[in-house]
Amino acid sequence: MASFEYTIKDELGIHARPAGLLVKAAKASGATVSIEKGGKKVDASKLMAVMSLGVKKGETVTVTCEGGNENQAASDMKAFFEENL
Repeated sequence: MASFEYTIKDELGIHARPAGLLVKAAKASGATVSIEKGGKKVDASKLMAVMSLGVKKGETVTVTCEGGNENQAASDMKAFFEENL
C-alpha cells in the first residue's frame, strides 16, 4: 500500500471537471485508488463517490493506492493532484 496526503489548492475544490479527470486517472493507474477525507474513504474510480466527499479548497485528503504497481500509481496520482487540484 502506498499513500500520500494532499491539500487541495483549486479555488473550487474537487468539483465536477477535475473529479471526472481524477476518475479517469484512477482507472488508468492499474491500482485500486481510494481517497479519504474526514474519516470517509471512497473509491477514486467512482465519480459520484468522489463528488460525495465535498472536498473544498484548503482541505487535506489522503490518497491510497493498492495493487501490483501501487508505488508507480501513487507517484502518478500525486503528479495529477499537483497539476490539477
